[in-house]
Amino acid sequence: MAESAAVEFRIDRRSGVATYLQIVQQTKQALRLGVLEPGDRLPTAREVVEATAINPNTVLKAYRELEREGLVEARRGLGTFVRRRLGGAAGASAADSPLRAELADWARRARSAGLEKDDVGALFTAVLESTYKSAHESTRGDGPYEGTHGGAHGEGTSEGTHGTTPPSTTHQGDQDR
Repeated sequence: MAESAAVEFRIDRRSGVATYLQIVQQTKQALRLGVLEPGDRLPTAREVVEATAINPNTVLKAYRELEREGLVEARRGLGTFVRRRLGGAAGASAADSPLRAELADWARRARSAGLEKDDVGALFTAVLESTYKSAHESTRGDGPYEGTHGGAHGEGTSEGTHGTTPPSTTHQGDQDR
């Protein structure tokens, strides 16, 4: 039997994000960063339950969502395996990008300047949203300022660098209790 990939799920019960969505988001992040590669086996539901003390059905729900999105495939009696990567150019991962070193340096400078982790996340998210919104508007030419509109005043989602989702996508019924 194949050995599980080196991915460990961390569940934050106070985040307000459904537990299964946390597993989905963390799996996608591992795919983007190259921690998970096509062919890797995800931990079994039993392994995740033992490590996180969550309901096995929650793990299975997350894995079904990942399978629905075409990212993994379940193989009867063998486990759940990664089908494809996420991210930019084929074969390249965000973890190998020279931009990662620049971003790490920026994060260290922000911390030295006294910004808290949540402040950095909010700032990064606002700039990210503004940049991608501006790029989209400028290519379509239908934005209010033709690609110059900034979103630094609360227009970003609540999705930050911590793997959370916007509140509108979290439903009370999805919470693992």
